[in-house]
Amino acid sequence: MMINIFALLLTFFYFGQQPGLASSHFQEVTRYKLGGDGGWDCVVADSDSHRLFIARSNRLMVVDTQTGKLIDEIKGTEGIHGIALAPDLGLGFTSNGKTSTVTPFDLKTLKVQDQIPVGGENPDGILYEPVNKQVYVFNGKSRDVSVIDGKTKKVTGHIALGGKPEFAATDGQGLVYVNIEDKNKLDVIDSKTQKITKTFALGTCDEPSGLAMDPKTRRLFVGCGNKTNVILNADTGKVLKTFPVGDGVDGVAFDPKTNLEFVSAGEGNLSVVHEVSADQFEFIEKVPTQKGARTLAVDSETGNVFVV
Repeated sequence: MMINIFALLLTFFYFGQQPGLASSHFQEVTRYKLGGDGGWDCVVADSDSHRLFIARSNRLMVVDTQTGKLIDEIKGTEGIHGIALAPDLGLGFTSNGKTSTVTPFDLKTLKVQDQIPVGGENPDGILYEPVNKQVYVFNGKSRDVSVIDGKTKKVTGHIALGGKPEFAATDGQGLVYVNIEDKNKLDVIDSKTQKITKTFALGTCDEPSGLAMDPKTRRLFVGCGNKTNVILNADTGKVLKTFPVGDGVDGVAFDPKTNLEFVSAGEGNLSVVHEVSADQFEFIEKVPTQKGARTLAVDSETGNVFVV
């Protein structure tokens, strides 16, 4: 998709007494128009620095979440898809599909640190695993994972997947979960051994894309291409709940402060699900956004949700 102007759609919510959110209401509160050419992919919010990182064609756009102003653009990221933040290392990482590289950059200065060839083709999703301080790069064309040591910025391993990877999540305890889009499954990787330890079927989910996790309850939230949101147990793979969502789902996010899941769909809506408990979930509402707003980021500090 190529566009000349895109909008950041800032939403906020009110919610009633627990456990239900019957009085919840979400609405657009601010729209920022930022110029420039090129389509976009992933969006990541950094609550501490009040910055929003947007993967934009051949660069990484950095936006002030409080003003909507463009802070800077990080160049040399041709075909950029994903963004991973490693605050304990003071670094961010981008996956660059056209050059099959990863670009590490300083989170404070936004200066590029290196260009890392990943040894796989068309890196797409990217994730920082904090326990072993590794960057996981999910290569769409070669259908494998490149593992980078976050400290040395060197590739330390490759993991074959046998399918096309999409978004990934981590439990903060050393496990990495990744959707396999063309196989309708989810692989579990042990970051210590760098091996797949489990594979979960995803029930009625077709073409899984977006993925988020609540590490506290160990629940995974999957956005699927057939307008379905699947919630499953991260330890057993058991599907616990399925909800209908919008068409063209790409982004899924979970806010641990409010126990809310957000699913953005390209048809122009944002589905909101409340995790009442580990085994109870309720669909709150479907909020109108803008057509094409398929990726999102949640700022847990403010409770704001950004869609592009």
